[in-house]
Amino acid sequence: MEELLRTNDAVLLTYIEALLGESGLDYMIADRNMSIVEGSIGALPRRVLVAEEDAARARTLLRAAGVL
Repeated sequence: MEELLRTNDAVLLTYIEALLGESGLDYMIADRNMSIVEGSIGALPRRVLVAEEDAARARTLLRAAGVL
């Protein structure tokens, strides 16, 4: 898996998930359950990961959407 970006912004994560999902790319949001450790304050960023072979396509998609 290759990391595309890190963010604490829940709205941005939802948008990215919609973009990647609609394009048929498999992705994973890592560290989503870290809120248990951090006390739900949103201090730890979540990582958006995709398969290495899909990384270039995913980056192109996110750049076109103005995310990267």
